[in-house]
Amino acid sequence: MSTTHLSEQEVIRREKRLALEKLGINPYPAAAFPVTHTALGIREHFSEENKEQFADISLAGRIMSIRDMGKASFAVLQDHTGKIQIYVKRDDMCPGEDKELYNTVWKKLLDIGDIIGVKGYGFITKTGEISIHVTSFTVLSKSLKPLPVVKEAEGQSFDAVTDPEFKYRQRYVDLIINPQVRDTFVKRTRMINAIREFLNEQGALEVDTPVLQSIPGGAAARPFITHHNALDIPLYLRIANELYLKRLIVGGFQWVYEFSRNFRNEGMDRTHNPEFTILEFYVAFKDYFWMMQTTETLMERLALALHHSTDVPCGDKILNFKAPFKRVSIYEAVKEHTGIDISEMDEQDLKDVCKQLHIETTPDMGRGKLIDNIFGEKCEKHYIQPTFIIDYPVEMSPLTKKHRSKPGLVERFELMINGKEIANAYSELNDPIDQRERFEEQARLMERGDEEAMFIDHDFLRALEYGMPPTSGIGIGMDRLCMLLTNQPSIQDVLFFPQMRPEKGVGESIQAHS
Repeated sequence: MSTTHLSEQEVIRREKRLALEKLGINPYPAAAFPVTHTALGIREHFSEENKEQFADISLAGRIMSIRDMGKASFAVLQDHTGKIQIYVKRDDMCPGEDKELYNTVWKKLLDIGDIIGVKGYGFITKTGEISIHVTSFTVLSKSLKPLPVVKEAEGQSFDAVTDPEFKYRQRYVDLIINPQVRDTFVKRTRMINAIREFLNEQGALEVDTPVLQSIPGGAAARPFITHHNALDIPLYLRIANELYLKRLIVGGFQWVYEFSRNFRNEGMDRTHNPEFTILEFYVAFKDYFWMMQTTETLMERLALALHHSTDVPCGDKILNFKAPFKRVSIYEAVKEHTGIDISEMDEQDLKDVCKQLHIETTPDMGRGKLIDNIFGEKCEKHYIQPTFIIDYPVEMSPLTKKHRSKPGLVERFELMINGKEIANAYSELNDPIDQRERFEEQARLMERGDEEAMFIDHDFLRALEYGMPPTSGIGIGMDRLCMLLTNQPSIQDVLFFPQMRPEKGVGESIQAHS
């Protein structure tokens, strides 16, 4: 391998690797290392009174710092639970005449970032720090790249990596040096587990539906297109799983749910990533009133599970997840924040309102898209505390049942929190004739140039013709919800590997081999 592109530190680390091999030490041994304790377990449970329980410790982790004191050293080892100090004394590790293991391997050939296994016993230093007195160590993985240096003092980190380009592209390094990042993703898993537990308690059935679909249905969004070679047909990465889950309700399931990985070929910003996760669930014989109550209960439970309180910090605000949540109709919201009643307006009137409010429009926008733009631009940001925006116009909701008492509206709500949509739910449309007409209206919008209009899904219409019971369904954005519950400002901070432009050189290499 050419070393011309390597930094001085990278060259030195490679030389140390070769030096280890010359000493007969494999820097990447195949054998497993037996681990009996964790850093957190030792820190939380060790005491002078029970030190006999920690007389034979075997622990593996990454070296995060080393303080050389001549014939002894202190180092910090980090495993998946956190950090712990280790103490290495030359004459304890090398009791005979041969001191090479300490003088050469430990002091000269190991670096910050190397992964080692240590054996020893627990003790408390004169300064009161719980530590491990090392009697032997094993090199498990030599790190050939230096970690960014993070200094710590008085419980605070300094010089921690904050550059988003580095953090998101090299998340593995971000996770090593920033413990709070690991905590965010642990909380994400706890959030999803709490949701799954809630749904399973209610008797819901978790299912899987296709990611590759012949029609990108269930939402208004621009899809990613691919090609299936064996079938010689175009396929779409799913933009939603809604229509498949409703097919299962037709088939007789009572309550189904799926954590759906969806893909939308649209813009990227603080709350949008082209690949994202949504929880969708559908329940037979329920309506959107029941769904609002269930959603409130679920959100309150999640806040308690992660924060042991219904008050959740979010930036400089405190969000209150205590049920019940406020309910506001979309027309009331627009009137409150613009002073304009749009409830009886047609398409041209709405375009005039958009012009008056300095909201951009395009010729392909129908009545539904215009209302959506007005709400998004002028109203959405005002709903900080959890609020249900309810009773949407029929033009905005092609898959939703018409309102039982309000002509021109549908039984739909969106849950707004901190100025963003977190969930979207309906009393589901189960009239196949009405559904076909709604799809045909979407087709007309597509002909006008609306790239987000829905396709006509003939198989889904066929399924409805067999009869779907009254049903309520919801989609909850897991990434946005995780942002709120972990107090993160950007969707990229709750995704391990958010989408990014290829690195210069890397992308060119991929294209050259494609």
